[in-house]
Amino acid sequence: MTESITRPGAVGTSHVRLEGLEKVTGAAKYAADVPIDGLAHGWLVLSTIARGRITSLDTESVLAMPGVLGVVHHGNAPRLNPDAGIFGVGDGTLQLLQDDRVPHVGRPVALVVAKSIEQARAGAEALVVTYAEEPHDVEFSASHPDAYSPASAPESGKGDVDAELAVAPVVVDQRYSTPEEHHTAMEPHAAMARWEDGRLEVVDANQGSYLVSQVLASLFRFEPGVVRVRAEHVGGGFGSKALGPQLILAVMAATLFDRPVRVTLSRRQVFSVTGMRPATSQRIRLGADSTGRLRAIDHETASHTSTIHEYIERNGEVTNALYAADAIRVRTSVVKVDLPTPTWMRAPGCAPGSFAVESAMDELAEATGVDPVELRLRNEPQVGPVSGFPFSSRNLVACLKEGARRFGWADRDPRPGVRREGRWLTGTGMAVGIYGAGALPSTAAITASPDGVFTVAIGAADIGTGARTALALVAADALEVSPSAVRMKIADSDLGQAWFAGGSRGTASWSWAVIAAATDLREKLVGVHEIPAEGITGRADTAAAIGALAKQDRYSHGAQFVEVAVDPSTGEVRVRRMLGIFAAGRIINPLTTRSQLVGGMTMGLSMALHEEGLRDKEFGGLVNGDLAGYHVASHADVPDIEADWVEDHDPSVPGGAKGVGEVGIVGTAAAVANAVWHATGVRQRSLPIRLDRVMV
Repeated sequence: MTESITRPGAVGTSHVRLEGLEKVTGAAKYAADVPIDGLAHGWLVLSTIARGRITSLDTESVLAMPGVLGVVHHGNAPRLNPDAGIFGVGDGTLQLLQDDRVPHVGRPVALVVAKSIEQARAGAEALVVTYAEEPHDVEFSASHPDAYSPASAPESGKGDVDAELAVAPVVVDQRYSTPEEHHTAMEPHAAMARWEDGRLEVVDANQGSYLVSQVLASLFRFEPGVVRVRAEHVGGGFGSKALGPQLILAVMAATLFDRPVRVTLSRRQVFSVTGMRPATSQRIRLGADSTGRLRAIDHETASHTSTIHEYIERNGEVTNALYAADAIRVRTSVVKVDLPTPTWMRAPGCAPGSFAVESAMDELAEATGVDPVELRLRNEPQVGPVSGFPFSSRNLVACLKEGARRFGWADRDPRPGVRREGRWLTGTGMAVGIYGAGALPSTAAITASPDGVFTVAIGAADIGTGARTALALVAADALEVSPSAVRMKIADSDLGQAWFAGGSRGTASWSWAVIAAATDLREKLVGVHEIPAEGITGRADTAAAIGALAKQDRYSHGAQFVEVAVDPSTGEVRVRRMLGIFAAGRIINPLTTRSQLVGGMTMGLSMALHEEGLRDKEFGGLVNGDLAGYHVASHADVPDIEADWVEDHDPSVPGGAKGVGEVGIVGTAAAVANAVWHATGVRQRSLPIRLDRVMV
């Protein structure tokens, strides 16, 4: 009953987004836009102290204000399950309004609910909260006396690092640092909750509706199946849109007041309550022979976490998987401070980790006199450097060679600080990056209808990446039909278990499930001459197949090349051009793939030159918690960016896809910093590359 098509496959050809017209015309409804009858609005009240306890809340005067329906606080909030959290690990960040303790500035201490959002905000701003303050500590450093090695991130590596460093002819030993960074997704966080026919209905901005529904049910101790979460359109996440405070408090209010409640965060609130990438301090020691062959890599990395939940920024992942060396050691430490809990941010661990490792590799190239591209080629591993496992696929060498050719790297003068164009010093730099790939268990269903339409139902999330369109192309090829015959249903927890949009594993996980469901459907259609009105459905659950996968190192790879111009009299840095060549599995939709890669590279440029969360040490608050003070790259900062890829089919995963959402940012900041050194002769070991750090 499938249409026979004599055409190239849909996968691998560029297609515009299925929902593109809805988005550009304003028809697409995001979480804050969905109309709901009888809707009330909640506005967060955030703590203004860094540590202490609440002694009183003046709710009486607020309850008398126009339109105010109630105030949710630790004295009346529903009791939550303290063991609930993502992946079954209890998370104190989720334990909102459970007691009078204040662990950091910006912690929600109340929610004012009113008939309109304006009335709710007015009530929240009028609520007087009195505190008993306690001494606080918001200063992170690797030498902090309370730094410790977490059990969840034990020392890893191989060989005798100290012995190899002791006899290495060339040693690089430097410290690198990155600041607190924030996601700043285009769409602020919002969530609506209501009870209807015994079920909790949620419309949310999240990166995985099924995961959110499961954690939410556990948190409130609801029976399985009671919670339904939808997130049809999401305007970016970068790791910040899991189970957020806006949803938890909306559910509390909807339960207490028995009416629909929506909580929408302001931009300043987004900075306060949705997490961030923690600051890092990293020491890299590289030992090499005179030809640049690595004998030892020693990576000590420290970052901060909160006092209520342990988050680890795993900066050493790049070290464990990037270069061959006789001995490798990664040691991780964390410091608990009175700040909000950090969380995943685009390429967690690998983005800051690559800045340190790839900056050190550039310093090693200088010390040995080996070209930076050649240095990396000489240290290319044949198997996982620490794991010893084979690679599912690895084509970083092709990325390096093709990137160098297209960038014109062979013509580069290696001497720093000698090229001048008027007031500008110019230079070029490069770096490589990796990010984990693979697939995780997901379910999917595809229903064939009598009218020739195939409806794919999967709990995938499209947070602006183009996942909805990519999965339609995968389904079309698996069914051997035109993409126009495919309809997509996604981002609904009722559609069943599916991996969330994170870890660059979404597309590979969902594609596998869609292909398996298509296979099941085609088998069911054999011999069928007429499809019944209710349709015929094929189903799949990939858990068993994924559990049987052989142990391999699975990564996407990339090589980035950058040209900069620097005014040494002012410290101004201008990135003139960027080229990224990637090996990221089979490319499903070149149009949206290029968009993802360019977006990652732009975010890496922003990381290199602009982004820095600044804390007031005396009061503990974020000084620049808005887009006026927290600078991100604007159009004027972004040069000609070219992103392309080489062949890199991963045979271990049906469809051959890896992930492109995160590898684009990995290595970018180091490439920029290395280019600035080449232009000026001044090493940049701390981000961002501010004017004062250039003018030395």
